[in-house]
Amino acid sequence: MSANFHDDEIMGKAYDSRLMKRLLKYAKPYWHYLLLVIAMMVVITGLELLRPYLLKVTIDDYISGYKKPMYELELDSPYEGIAFNGYKYVKLQEIEEDIDSYPIVNITNVDDKYYLGNMEDDDLNNKILLSRDEYLMFREPDLKGIDRIAIIFLGAIIFSFILNYLQVLILNLTSQKIVFNIRQEIFSHIQGLSISYFDKNPIGKLVTRVTNDTETLNEMYTSVLINLFKDLFILVGIIFVMMRMDITLALVSFSLMPFILIASIIFRKKIRVIYRLGRAQLARINATLNEDITGMKIIQIFNKEKKMSSRFDKINKDYLKTAKKEISLFAIFRPSIEIIRSLGIAVLVYYGGGQVISSTIEFGVLYAFIDYIQRFFEPILDLTEKYNILQAAMASSERIFTVLDDQTRIEDSSNPISKKDLRGKIEFKNVWFAYEENNWVLKDINFTIEPGETIAFVGATGAGKSSIINLITRFYDIQKGEILIDGVNIKEFDKHVLRRNIGVVLQDVFLFAGTIEDNIRLNNTDISHEKIVEVAKYVNAHNFISKLPHKYNEPVMERGSTLSSGERQLLAFARTLAYNPQILILDEATSSIDTETEILIQDALEKLIKGRTTIAIAHRLSTIQHADKIIVLNKGAIKEMGNHQELLQKEGMYFDLYKLQYKESFAQ
Repeated sequence: MSANFHDDEIMGKAYDSRLMKRLLKYAKPYWHYLLLVIAMMVVITGLELLRPYLLKVTIDDYISGYKKPMYELELDSPYEGIAFNGYKYVKLQEIEEDIDSYPIVNITNVDDKYYLGNMEDDDLNNKILLSRDEYLMFREPDLKGIDRIAIIFLGAIIFSFILNYLQVLILNLTSQKIVFNIRQEIFSHIQGLSISYFDKNPIGKLVTRVTNDTETLNEMYTSVLINLFKDLFILVGIIFVMMRMDITLALVSFSLMPFILIASIIFRKKIRVIYRLGRAQLARINATLNEDITGMKIIQIFNKEKKMSSRFDKINKDYLKTAKKEISLFAIFRPSIEIIRSLGIAVLVYYGGGQVISSTIEFGVLYAFIDYIQRFFEPILDLTEKYNILQAAMASSERIFTVLDDQTRIEDSSNPISKKDLRGKIEFKNVWFAYEENNWVLKDINFTIEPGETIAFVGATGAGKSSIINLITRFYDIQKGEILIDGVNIKEFDKHVLRRNIGVVLQDVFLFAGTIEDNIRLNNTDISHEKIVEVAKYVNAHNFISKLPHKYNEPVMERGSTLSSGERQLLAFARTLAYNPQILILDEATSSIDTETEILIQDALEKLIKGRTTIAIAHRLSTIQHADKIIVLNKGAIKEMGNHQELLQKEGMYFDLYKLQYKESFAQ
């Protein structure tokens, strides 16, 4: 079990440029969508940064607008302003040219009363007391300005919402397409790998590559890759705006940055260790669940429920402890950042408040700085917490590319033969084969099967019978010798054409989730329903199918668990006959079958092998007595060859096997 966890425990680098370059190739076909999303994020960032600035303008230019100094001009002055008491009053910022020769006045508030007069004169007797209507007349441009800002603010919110909706939609759709392509590529690649690859790699591990690891990449594309730009845009934008408004106040605001960086680095190092451990423990939970649920029948037979439950409980508690550590670390990190942020705001209020009181800066500027500094911490938190996603994505991509880079496959020749109609003559010439180097499973095998001939292989377990089948179907390539079909080396054939001409019926029949008809047709739309019924009748499968509630549309559960072994075997015969192969291979096809079903299967077999080259592997010698030739294998070598009667007369290995199976007859 531990070998299966190794890949999940290796986290690799948090960022690997080589892997990222390969990942970005999958995004390349959608670069225009991603570029559009980035452009939207630039606009969204601008709109988000605009809001505090609009509030600053509202506070300083309009809410506190009455305090702004004004020129006191003649009524016939060309500038637009407020006519009052024989003069026209125009705010200084609205006049670009220098007209300092005119008096500069403002409105002051004393005991909730408003006075208009010279800025430099503090004597209220020298100022005009404004009535409420006169004061509101001076505030009318400010009210219009507030209305204008409110409309802009509302427009920014609505536009930001629309852009956010569109960018999330486009980004997620694009990400799903990218991950779909990656998942499709992995599955297609796995399908093309040779059987030897699956001998060395657990199925659960490959399923994880296609599902969990690709989903991790989806999270990276949606949460990290593009949003990274958004976080950077916000940080750069805030720094730029704050520096433009007031450099000194900006430097004061950033004085706590080193503490944030230190906290983030410590958090990143600690969370990496915990996250890595948690991922390994989660993999262990999944593997244990898979093992226990698959073997539930054995667990219950041997009354091991408590022991298995205790084992799972321990593994589950280990994962719970790690999850608690992760939660605790986040519970420390986030409040720590909040404390630093609050300290930053406190420093800003302390220093900025003094600047406002001394009229060095306006209150709106301080308010905007407080808003910006709060926003400034969000992308820092976001970037720190996305570190784990990036790290997991790098590890997942490395595992995915390990699968994609594996070229353990049976390759066709440069000009493969696509001959569709084979006669079925099979020849093995001095064939040597080993699954592992120099550990020979077959040694110097020589035999010939004529078209339409039936040949059977017998021998002890491990003699090499199934290996011969694997070589004829070219699931493996031999190290020495030649295998010929119709006089042509099988390496010269297109392997798909070769396998299409070979029908294999195994002892353990694999049925896919779907219907009875789907499992006979196997997605070949050229096979009609009428043809399926015809072959089912021919191999004696129609009788049990017609008794099912939905007949040929009866749902088939996982691995055909609702059907008996004999029924599954008959479906395998129907499936094989529907494809009408010239070469038929039967691997223990009649073992573990009751007598009644065996009669049906034997009848189906007689029909199935008629006119086909047939190779049968069987432990029960009664099923192969009528074979044209029987080959006895022992430790990878041919020991005897002949028909049933010839081999009995030799009184060799076949005779010994026969005596073992029919010892009662010999005893009499």
